[in-house]
Amino acid sequence: MNEGLIPRRYAKALYKYALEKGQDKPMYELMQQLSSTFVVDSKLQEVMNNPFISSEDKVKLLNIASGTEKSHTCFADFLKLLVENNRLSLIRSIALAYLTIYRKANNIYLVEVVSAAPMDKADQTRLQKLIEKHLNGGSMEYSQRVDSQLIGGFVVNIDSERLDASVQNELKQLRLNLLRK
Repeated sequence: MNEGLIPRRYAKALYKYALEKGQDKPMYELMQQLSSTFVVDSKLQEVMNNPFISSEDKVKLLNIASGTEKSHTCFADFLKLLVENNRLSLIRSIALAYLTIYRKANNIYLVEVVSAAPMDKADQTRLQKLIEKHLNGGSMEYSQRVDSQLIGGFVVNIDSERLDASVQNELKQLRLNLLRK
């Protein structure tokens, strides 16, 4: 069976369950924390895949990784389900799928701005307002980073859309045009 299909199904079931309990937003925040912990600590997935580590220890570790000192009831119930079905190793993929489902249901867009140099506050605010108009009432999770390889300009990524207004892209396009002639 498709590895992506199973996590999406579990994530969809978790979203519906959390929505029924009124815990969809707290679960979203928990899943953000959990997925970022997987990024920061690459060994966590190895632990989840290790058959010699008990499910109890994995659950304790997941509670720590998600930032739930006292267990979140929806999350605790969900972890029990994963243990029963021997699916704890899929928790990272399930968390990422949950984030996608929640964002789609709540009209939230992931926006990343990559610039060649740090942007001043006025330019950043102006760019955010332009992006908000493009989202047609949706909200955004905004992040910004600097990539000096762009030479100048910026790149805006909105989910799967990309606006590339960088000097690097302009030079690439110029080169392609010259090669065609």
